[in-house]
Amino acid sequence: MITFESIRWKNFLSTGDQWTEIDFCESPSTLIVGSNGAGKSTMLDALCFALFNKPFRKINRGQLVNSINEKGLKVEVCFSIGKDEYRVFRGAKPNLFEVYKNNKMVDQDAAAKDTQKYLEQSVLKLNYKSFTQVVILGSSTFVPFMQLGASVRREVIEDLLDIQIFSNMNSLLKDRVRSAQSQSNDCGHVLRLTKEKVESQQKLLDSLKEVNHNRQEEKRKRYNKNSKSIEEVKSNHIKLKDEILVLQEEVGDVEVQRKFVRKLRQGQADKKSELKLIANNLKFFKSHDQCPTCTQSISTTFKNNQVDTLTGSGTTIATEIEAFTQDITEAVSVITKIEETSAKLYEVRSDATAQERELVRLEKENLEISKQILELQQSTPNIDQEKETLQGYLAEYKTTEKDCAEVNQQLDEFQVVSSLLKDSGIKSQIIKKYVPIFNQLINKYLSSMEFFVNFTLDEEFNEVIKSRFRDEFSYASFSEGEKQKIDLALLFTWREVARMKNSVATNLLILDEVFDSSLDSSGTGELLQILKSLGDGTNVFVISHKGDILVDKFLRTLKFEKVNDFSKMSDES
Repeated sequence: MITFESIRWKNFLSTGDQWTEIDFCESPSTLIVGSNGAGKSTMLDALCFALFNKPFRKINRGQLVNSINEKGLKVEVCFSIGKDEYRVFRGAKPNLFEVYKNNKMVDQDAAAKDTQKYLEQSVLKLNYKSFTQVVILGSSTFVPFMQLGASVRREVIEDLLDIQIFSNMNSLLKDRVRSAQSQSNDCGHVLRLTKEKVESQQKLLDSLKEVNHNRQEEKRKRYNKNSKSIEEVKSNHIKLKDEILVLQEEVGDVEVQRKFVRKLRQGQADKKSELKLIANNLKFFKSHDQCPTCTQSISTTFKNNQVDTLTGSGTTIATEIEAFTQDITEAVSVITKIEETSAKLYEVRSDATAQERELVRLEKENLEISKQILELQQSTPNIDQEKETLQGYLAEYKTTEKDCAEVNQQLDEFQVVSSLLKDSGIKSQIIKKYVPIFNQLINKYLSSMEFFVNFTLDEEFNEVIKSRFRDEFSYASFSEGEKQKIDLALLFTWREVARMKNSVATNLLILDEVFDSSLDSSGTGELLQILKSLGDGTNVFVISHKGDILVDKFLRTLKFEKVNDFSKMSDES
C-alpha cells in the first residue's frame, strides 16, 4: 500500500518563496476552501507534477513557475510503501528531479527519463492516468474513466490488477521471439547451404573423371600451341643471329673514321691558312713599288718574279684544299653508313634478346604445363575419398536439421507463451475473473447514491446501462449529475479493487469541486455517507467553494487566500 504522508511546495503557481506544506495523514477528512484563484487546487497540480512531471490541470510547464519570483520552483512529496520511505523532489528554474529511498538517492547518474520510469513502474506501479483514476476526481480538466479510450481504460485496469507485468514480460519475450526467429532463419539458411553442398558433392562424383580428362586436354592443347611457338621463335632467332653477323662485318671502327676526318679537317685548315698568307703577300707585291719598312724601291723584275711564284703556290695549295674537301666528304659518308649499320645492329640485337626471353618463357611455361599434366594423370579421382566427403556433408546436414528442429521447437514455445501474455491471453482471463466484481461494486456505490440502474462493464470495458424497466442507456445520455454519480462509483470501485490488490492501494483520496458541480443536496449527503464509510486508513481531501455548508462535515479545514498576490494557507480547524 502507498501511504502518502506529506507534500510541500514553493514558487509554484501563485505560491511565493515560502513553503506551503500539507500533512496528508493528520486527519481522515480535510476540507480545502477558498475563493476563485486563491490556490485551492494547487495541491493537485503540485502532487501530479512531483510524481509524473505534469500538473493535474492543463497548464504549460513554463506557467507553473511563480510569475513574480520567476524561479526556484520546488515540490517535495513524501510517502511510504511497507517499511520503505520515499521522497520525491522536482523543480524548475533550475530543473530538479531526485528520488530518495530510505534517505538514499536512487541512481543519481541515471537519466531523468529512466528515473521517471523507475518511479512509475517499480515504486508507484501507477502511471499518470491510473493514478488520477484511483486518487483524484476532478471537475475541470479531469477525464473520468468513462471518457477514456478503450486502450487507456485497459491500461488503468491492468495497473489496478497489477497485471502490467504480463505486458512487460511480453515485451521482453518479443526480443526472445525475434532472436529465436532470427536463429530459425539462420538455421534454415545453413540447412539449405548444407543441402546444396551435398548435391554439389554428388555432382562432383559424377563428373570428376570427365573434368579431369578435359583439363588434361586443355593443358595438352596449350602445350602444343607453345611448342609450335617455340619452333617459330627459334627459327626467327637463327635468322636474327645471321643478320647480326652480317651487320657486324659491315660495321667498321667509327672512331678511327672520326679521327681521320678530324685530321683531314686540320690539314685543310692549315692549307687555308697558307693560302690566306700567299694571298696577302700577292696583294702586297701587286699594290706596292717600295718597301714600307725601309722605303727602298722594289725592282719590277723581283716584283714580277714574286707575283708569279706566289700565284703558282696559291694554285697548288687551292688544289690541295679541294682534295681535302673531297676526302672529308667521303669520310663523313663512311661514318654515316657505319652509324646507320650500328643502329640497325642494335635493333636486331634487341629483337634477338626479346626472342630469347620469349623462348625462355615459353619453355618454362611448357615445363610447368608438363608438370600439371603429369599431376593430373597421377591424381586420378579417388571416388572413395569423395564418397567419404559426401558422407561428411550428409552427417552435417542431419546435425543441422536436428539443430533447426530444436530452434523451431523453442520458437513455437515462445510463440505459445507470447500468445498467453497478449491481451487476449492470461490478462484477459484475470480481467474476466474481476469484471463481475467490478460490476458488483459499481452497482453497490450507485445504489448508495440512490441511482438505481444496472451498470455493466464487459471485458472490453464498454458499458451497458439499463434502467429498472430494462431500457438501455449510454454514459453520454445521462445528465451531468448522473454522470457525476457514475464517475464517483467508478472511483470508489477502483480504490476498493486497488485495496484488494494492495500493491496499488493508497490512503489518499482527493475530490476537486465535486460537491460544487452537479450533485444536488441528496447526492451530497449520499456522497458524504460513502466517504465516512471508507474506513480507517483513508485520508480524504475535498476542495470546494461550499465551505459554509460543508465545514461541519470535516475534521480539518484548510483555507487558501491571496495576500499581496501570493497564495497563503491557514488551518481553520
